[in-house]
Amino acid sequence: MDFNLRGKSVLIAASSQGLGRAIAEMFLAEGANVMISGREEDKLKNVATQLQTNSNGTVYYKKTDITKAEDIESLVAETVEKLGTIDILINNAGGPPAGNFESITDEDWYKSFELNLLSYVRMIRAALPYLKRNGGKIINIASTSIKEPIPGLILSNTFRTGIVGLAKTLSQEFAPYNILVNTVAPGRINTDRVKHLDEVTAKKLGSTREKVETEAKNNIPLNRYGSPEEFAKVVVFLASDANAYMTGSAFLVDGGMVKSI
Repeated sequence: MDFNLRGKSVLIAASSQGLGRAIAEMFLAEGANVMISGREEDKLKNVATQLQTNSNGTVYYKKTDITKAEDIESLVAETVEKLGTIDILINNAGGPPAGNFESITDEDWYKSFELNLLSYVRMIRAALPYLKRNGGKIINIASTSIKEPIPGLILSNTFRTGIVGLAKTLSQEFAPYNILVNTVAPGRINTDRVKHLDEVTAKKLGSTREKVETEAKNNIPLNRYGSPEEFAKVVVFLASDANAYMTGSAFLVDGGMVKSI
């Protein structure tokens, strides 16, 4: 199947590692041109060099703190300068800190709101004029907490759900411009973020990360963690011409872990 991504312009937030990087690599393999972003410039430069090797597209990078409105505006402007436009926007952000209700402060709430919800709003607002030109795709990365709250992750449970409400609303508002908006929610994917959460759980239980991981796998029907590449394939499919009629939906990539319908 030809995804018709060659020459497309893709902006990916928080893409120097983990899921964001895997998504960038997949788009580049399909011949798209990609702007990656993150907070550490040296890391971005190294990642861009690695991604460019054997790529069928061109990769650029820009240091960006997505909790700052001016950084987002600058990122979008440079993306358009380098790539000509924005055809596809991938919203992504690092996960908020773990904790229960009584341990979370007002500052934690504000920071997580800016990182995990407001940054998506700002990115969409800045990219919208370019997406409206020829139609486009917006993919918002969330978490399986949109379907089933995760114990000890109240910040994620709250703001990731907000992403779904945002995407559903925008899918209707943007439909006249032929802009499709979807949400993709990773389950237990083998990233540094998931390893960190397993370590937090292990410390809380007085156990080891390996034991926590084994127990988590036992609760996944496929009995394993997913790979970043498996997740990226779903995102790239939804952002490609192969998807012309799915919008306003949320897709779980979790190996069957979530039991709710």
